[in-house]
Amino acid sequence: MVLAAPPHYHGGMPDWIETVDPLLTDEQAHLRKKAVEFARRALRTDMVTQDRHAHFDAEGWKQCAGFGLFTLPVAPEHGGLGLSLSSVIAVMEGLGYAASDQGLLFSLNAHLWTTVLPLARFGTEAQRRRFLPGLLDGSRIGANATTEAEAGSDVAAMHTRVERQGEEYVLNGSKLFITNAPVADVFVVYATLGREMGAMGVTAFLVEKDTPGLVIGRPTDKMGLKTSPMAELSLEDCRIPVGNRLGREGRGLEVFGHAMEWERGCILANCLGALQRQLERCIDHARQRKQFGQAIGKFQSVANLIVGMKVRLDTCRPLVYRVGWLKDRGLPAALEASLAKLHVSESYVQSCLDAIQVFGGYGYMTEQQVERDLRDAVGSTLYSGTSEIQKNLIARGLGL
Repeated sequence: MVLAAPPHYHGGMPDWIETVDPLLTDEQAHLRKKAVEFARRALRTDMVTQDRHAHFDAEGWKQCAGFGLFTLPVAPEHGGLGLSLSSVIAVMEGLGYAASDQGLLFSLNAHLWTTVLPLARFGTEAQRRRFLPGLLDGSRIGANATTEAEAGSDVAAMHTRVERQGEEYVLNGSKLFITNAPVADVFVVYATLGREMGAMGVTAFLVEKDTPGLVIGRPTDKMGLKTSPMAELSLEDCRIPVGNRLGREGRGLEVFGHAMEWERGCILANCLGALQRQLERCIDHARQRKQFGQAIGKFQSVANLIVGMKVRLDTCRPLVYRVGWLKDRGLPAALEASLAKLHVSESYVQSCLDAIQVFGGYGYMTEQQVERDLRDAVGSTLYSGTSEIQKNLIARGLGL
């Protein structure tokens, strides 16, 4: 595996990568550094063009698979490296810093946390043998099909129905906002045995893209994360064998909850790296750009914006790594994951707004690639549960 190879460091590493970090072990710091080196070498693309054309970087996907990204949190007995969540967070932070394609990173996370991990945790041995090898080596792409027009955050209210007929399940319904749908090979689809059953009716299934009755709609155009493909999904008398049920019947929310807790803890790690990169760009610009005979960083109004960005970054990082610390010790982290999700996503948006102010008119121009950060950041307050839902979950965790 690439990540286990001896380090071959090159010059040009930013100071924050070389500085001792109290949140990371030496091994985790090494992994983060390797991720930065890899992303700088393999994931630097013309993002203005890719974003404009909503181009999914299939080659970048293969590069990440070759780097061993999809194997990181998967147990060795299932073909993975079995790294701790904290170690995976460190890798994702490094990728978020050095990779320019945040849409690709979003697709990678969706694949890993909502398809690979649930399959590794809840799948049967037969399912793991059939699906995991391709998902781990990147030759197959996974997608999570949960959201519906009237069932977004309220997963138990979904309308997609499933009925058992002998040794088959028959699925009928529709899903929307499905990340990776246009390029996916395997979908984790959630459906209900009956809406009157509420949460106890939801069940998860593995559905392959060529299954009769599964119809993938046209790609959806989005405000940001444009390079992460998204589409609607229709299920029209879609028949799958009983052996494709993921987890127990009526326990789909257990599968979904497991995926969301891991995703909320790790998908934000890319945001940490992006926040660090953004901070460095703003500092450089504030030092170089001159107005009224001095660098604009000397003006308190500009300096204060950058200070605010630094404060947000340094308060976000411990929240994300705390989730990893808890999960690594087998402790529940649902409350902490929601706290991290809420604070990091809201901080990300505000820092992007401030970065545009620091760059002024240049920040509003596409070629500077500052405005794209904002468009990508807004999605973080919505995916994996909106900020409002996170507040509800936090309140519930506090006994309110």
